[in-house]
Amino acid sequence: MISPAEADALIGLHLTCLPIESLPLVQCTSAVLRENIYAERDQPPFDRVAMDGIALSSAGFKRGSKRLKIQAMQVAGQAPLTLINPQHAIEIMTGAMLPRGCDAVVPIEQITLNNDPEYRHADIADSVRIAPYLNVHRRGSDTTQGTLLVNVGQRLGAPEIAIAASAGMARIRVSVQPRILVISTGNELIEPGEPIQAHEIRRSNTYGIVTSLRLHGFQRLADDHLPDSFETLKQRLRVHLDTHDVLVLSGGVSMGHLDLIPQALTALGVREVFHKVTQRPGKPMWFGIGPAGTAVFALPGNPVSTLVCLARYVIPSLYAAMGEESRKIEKIAIASAVEVKTALTSFIPVSIEVDNWGRAWAHPRMTNGSGDLTSLRSTHGIIELPPGPNTHPKGFVTTLYRW
Repeated sequence: MISPAEADALIGLHLTCLPIESLPLVQCTSAVLRENIYAERDQPPFDRVAMDGIALSSAGFKRGSKRLKIQAMQVAGQAPLTLINPQHAIEIMTGAMLPRGCDAVVPIEQITLNNDPEYRHADIADSVRIAPYLNVHRRGSDTTQGTLLVNVGQRLGAPEIAIAASAGMARIRVSVQPRILVISTGNELIEPGEPIQAHEIRRSNTYGIVTSLRLHGFQRLADDHLPDSFETLKQRLRVHLDTHDVLVLSGGVSMGHLDLIPQALTALGVREVFHKVTQRPGKPMWFGIGPAGTAVFALPGNPVSTLVCLARYVIPSLYAAMGEESRKIEKIAIASAVEVKTALTSFIPVSIEVDNWGRAWAHPRMTNGSGDLTSLRSTHGIIELPPGPNTHPKGFVTTLYRW
C-alpha cells in the first residue's frame, strides 16, 4: 500500500492536461483560465464621480461664494460637460465622468438645493472643506492599461469573470471540461423509486458523486450502472473508456469474489497505477490509466469511503488536469480532541461552525463505519489526520477537504 501523499503524486504524474477551448463568459463558471487577462484601459478609465452631489472647481470655490448656480445635470454614461465659470456647479450622479473645469464633488447631504426656476442654485454648508479631487475616483488609480489582472491557471469565480468582462473580453480561453462518467456496480443496487426487496439497497453513491462534482463546477457528467458480471463489465467499460476522459466507479474493488473491477479493467488494457492506500476509510481505492489516456478512479463501494476518496483525490486531481496552478489548501483547527487508534491516515467527517470571535472550527462527526451514510448529514467535508496511535488535541490544525 502507498500513503495518501504518494497516491496524490502518482495521480498527478499520470494525468494529462486537458485541451483548451474558447467560451463565452457566461459558460466559464468554475472553469480554469488558460490565458492571461490584461487591463483593456486604465481603471477607472476616467476621473469617476464617487458620490451624488455637485461638481465644482475647488480653487474657484475657495475664492467665491458658498452659493453656486446649477448650470446643468450630468449623469453616468454621458459625455462630460464643461463648467461655465467658478460661480457655477454641475449637478452630478455617481459613476459619471468628472465635468471639464471641475475637480471636486460635494455630496448631496452637504448641500441645500434650491429649485427656483429663475435661479436654481446650491448652498454649501460652512463646515464643508473642499480639496482637489474630493469624492473623485481618479483615472488609473485601480490599475493601468496593460496590467496583468488574472493569471493563467486561476479557477474562475464571480470576481474573475467580472474582471474579464471589464477588460472587454466576450470570450476567454479555458480548459475543456472533462467528460466524466460516474459508474455504480453491484447486483444489490436498486434505483430510487423502484420496488425494493429486503436483501437489496438503494443506488445512492452515484447521486452523491454527481452532486459533489456539480457543486465543484463540473458539468459534462453522465452515469451508468453495471452488474457484477465479468463479461458485461468488460463490454460496457470498453465503450466508456473510448468515449470519456474520466471514469469514477464505486464498488467492486475490494477482495470479494465479485469484486471484479480491477480484473475487468486490466483485461481492457487499463494500466494499474496503484491499488490500496494506507487510509481509513477508503483503503481499497484503485487508480489506473486506460489505453487512450482515460483516467480511471475506482472507489470503494461503502458510501462514506466513496465520498472521502472523491473529495480527497478525484476532485483535486481533476482541477490539476484542467491546469489549475495554485491548488487551495484549506486549513482548519479541530474543535475537540480526536483519538486515532489505527496506524493508517484517518479521514474524519466534520461540520464547520464559527464561534463568537469569528473563528471557524471543524467539529468531528464520527460515523458508525464506512457504511454509515446518514452520519454525513450536515457535514461540510473531511479532515485528514496523521497515522496513530495518537490523540490530537483541540486546536490541532489540519487539512480540510470539502464535499
